[in-house]
Amino acid sequence: MKKLIIKHKYKLIITLFLLTITSIYGGSGEQEVSKLAETLQHNINIVWTAIAAFLVFFMQAGFAMVESGFTRAKNTVNIVMKNLMDFSIGTLSFFILGFGLMFGETNGLFGTSRFLMLGSDVMGADWDWTFLIFQTVFAGTAATIVSGSMAERTKFTGYLAYSVFICALIYPIFGSWAWGSLLDGSGWLENLGFNDFAGSTVVHSIGGWLALAGAIVLGPRIGKYGPDG
Repeated sequence: MKKLIIKHKYKLIITLFLLTITSIYGGSGEQEVSKLAETLQHNINIVWTAIAAFLVFFMQAGFAMVESGFTRAKNTVNIVMKNLMDFSIGTLSFFILGFGLMFGETNGLFGTSRFLMLGSDVMGADWDWTFLIFQTVFAGTAATIVSGSMAERTKFTGYLAYSVFICALIYPIFGSWAWGSLLDGSGWLENLGFNDFAGSTVVHSIGGWLALAGAIVLGPRIGKYGPDG
C-alpha cells in the first residue's frame, strides 16, 4: 500500500510539473515545451552514460585487488602502479588514435576520421564527448585484463608499451568491426550479422586473447613453482 502511494505521488508531481510548464508558455508554447523536454532528455542521457562510465572505471580498482591477491606481497606496488598507468596512457592513446580507428568514417576495415576528436563541438554540446568517455573506460578495461596474466614477469616499461599498442590499434580496430555503426562508421562483422553481448567479445575476449599471447611469450613465473610443479 505504501509503495502504491509513493508511485502515485511521483506521478502527481510529474503531472503538476508539466501543467506548470504548459501554463507558463501558454497554449501556443507547445513547441517550446517539446524542445525543453528534448533538452532535458538529452541531459539525462549524458548523466546516465557518465555514471555508467564511472562504474566501469572502478573495475580498474577491482583488477588491481585481484591481481595483488594472486601475486607476492612485494609486487603489490608494481601491480597497482601498472593498473593506474595503463589506464592513464591508454586514455591518451585511445583519444589520439584509437577512437578515430574505432568510430570514424570507415574504409571498410577501420575508421579514418575523428582522430583527436576533430569535428566535434569543443564545448561538448553534442553527444561525441560523452560517448568518448564511455568508450575510453572499456578500452582501459581491455588493456587492464592483460595485466594479471603478465604480473611479476614483465618490466614496467614493457607493459606500458603493450598497453599503448592495445588501446591505440588492436582494441579499436576490432571494436570498429563489431561496433563501428554506433557513431560514424560501419563494422564489416556487424554487417555480416555479428552481435556482441555487453562487450563480452570486443572487451573481454580481446583482453583475454592478448593476455594469453603475453603469457605465452613470457613463460611461467620463475620461482613460483618448485621442480615438482
